[in-house]
Amino acid sequence: MEKVDVLVIGSGFGGAVMACRMAEKGSKVLVLERGRRWLASEYPSVTQRDWFWDEDEPEKQNGWIDFRYFGDMSVAMGAGVGGGSLIYANVSIEAKPQAFDHGWPEAIDYATLKPHYDTTGVMLNVQTLPENQWTPRTHLMKEAAEATGAGERFMVVPQAITFNPDWSSDLDDAYDARHSKQWTNDQGKQQGTCTHCGNCDLGCPVQAKNTLDLNYLAAAESAGAEIRPLHHVRTIRPLTGGGYEVRARDLDGQCWRVFRAEKVIVAAGSVGSTELLLRNRDQYKTLPKLSRALGHQWSCNGDFATAATYKGRSISPTRGPTISSAIDYLDGSDGGARYFVEDGGIPDVMGSMLDRLGKDPRFRGTRLGKAMLKYGQSSDPFSEMMPWFGQAMDDPGGRFYLGRRWYWPWKRNHLKLNWDYRKAEKAVNGLSERHLALTAATGGDPSTPPNWTLFKDLITPHPLGGCNMADSVDTGVVNHRGEVFNYPNLFVIDGAMVPRALGLNPSRTIAALAEYAASEMH
Repeated sequence: MEKVDVLVIGSGFGGAVMACRMAEKGSKVLVLERGRRWLASEYPSVTQRDWFWDEDEPEKQNGWIDFRYFGDMSVAMGAGVGGGSLIYANVSIEAKPQAFDHGWPEAIDYATLKPHYDTTGVMLNVQTLPENQWTPRTHLMKEAAEATGAGERFMVVPQAITFNPDWSSDLDDAYDARHSKQWTNDQGKQQGTCTHCGNCDLGCPVQAKNTLDLNYLAAAESAGAEIRPLHHVRTIRPLTGGGYEVRARDLDGQCWRVFRAEKVIVAAGSVGSTELLLRNRDQYKTLPKLSRALGHQWSCNGDFATAATYKGRSISPTRGPTISSAIDYLDGSDGGARYFVEDGGIPDVMGSMLDRLGKDPRFRGTRLGKAMLKYGQSSDPFSEMMPWFGQAMDDPGGRFYLGRRWYWPWKRNHLKLNWDYRKAEKAVNGLSERHLALTAATGGDPSTPPNWTLFKDLITPHPLGGCNMADSVDTGVVNHRGEVFNYPNLFVIDGAMVPRALGLNPSRTIAALAEYAASEMH
């Protein structure tokens, strides 16, 4: 059994910030992360292996992305040191001030979070795409906004990417890694600059993407924090004299580990933190006094995508940052629907694989190797497609709970989601119809996905809620500082505590809330 001052469960935007700030305050900090510590040379986009995480058998399959299917709703999550920063599209944007008008504890508003937004911007080295590097998607977004009379709503979004202003698509073999300029960040980590390779969501090969392992977690380790990958936490038990005992499965060593800590910070993400607390309340019975609001008021943040084809026009969504720009309708002027239209990129998995194989010494001098290399460097299979993307302010319509599997009916220990699509219908329909209008105004041919039109099914990479913050235990699970009601020194600091949809990418708000919580913690 090991003893620490602060034990952090998870290393995403909440856990990374808390680990950093608590270590800087002098606490002995241990971070338990269920996933691996990924090196750039080990990304699945490089090795073509270890793509998926299996929550049922993580000892056997602990890959890059955890994709959960809950019937009408599916959720995509990162698995590894850095959490969601490994798979997100780099957009690091502040929520609108009006997003805090209702649904939050009295202590939380935009003015309170603003200095913490500023801090996260510095830590994540947030920048915008240089104008000389606008992608065809960026130009199409601006054209679409102006063609529909919404030119003032267009913006280039802030991103946690480091750009080299001297890079240009006119360079010879422009997207090759040799054009990445090496630099050392403020935390002493070597990084590169963006070459528009399009692999943001699959792991940036030149490390221009400012993932948490390169900043907040690096700073945490410099301050003395320890990070243990492949440690899957199962139980949290309060101790009689204060503090908590945490049991985790060591996936690498195939054994159980036991830890004790004065403070425990649950930061396993909206789904992970909610599931962990549900199991500790209802399955293992170690935290029986958790709020009955646990699992309720979950939101998919209105994520939606529409593909459009532009015959004869090169859009090239496999090149450039995954998202570069937006058209902002969060003011509700479109019949009350509030949403944020974004362009979307698609990684060219096949091209990346063939480019890698073509450079392999075993193939490089052969005709096969040369053909692979040529295809990999010139591959653009979706050249005429525009993936319109975006998020919307849906009403929280989900409830997580532990239920029965159809083939295991005598045990209620399977995580289930009861999601009411009608809570998202107005917002998502507004976003979908705007996609169609933008496509029509720019001469494209749209294709609304049948998973929504026919079945009302959605996929989200931005789950929010489940352990919502509130001013009382009757309406939420944690208070304004993320501290769990009825359990002093137990905290939830991640997307699970966000009590309502933001209508845009939430990572920076989660990090700012963590900075605020850390500033309140002693």
